[in-house]
Amino acid sequence: MVKHLKEGENLKDIIQNDPFLVDFYADWCGPCQMLAPILEEVTFINVLKVNVDLFPDIAKQFGIMSIPTLIFFKDGKEVKKEIGFRNIEELKKIVNDII
Repeated sequence: MVKHLKEGENLKDIIQNDPFLVDFYADWCGPCQMLAPILEEVTFINVLKVNVDLFPDIAKQFGIMSIPTLIFFKDGKEVKKEIGFRNIEELKKIVNDII
């Protein structure tokens, strides 16, 4: 299930307990648009999308310099960061390695 971070929500509260893949993206980003339907197919980890244009402070907090950036969290802690497009097989491998 893909969830979009909304105004007033706290990212750290959302990712605190379950494993999460957080997708830092922008609507105007071509690779981000290519990644979006792949993330809709992901059923093996929770997905949270964070629009860097709407949440620049969160993007800065996580050192986002390029998009898409995918950060994998386990128990609320960052365990892996990937920059750029990834296909579903690559995502499954990363998740299997960290969980």
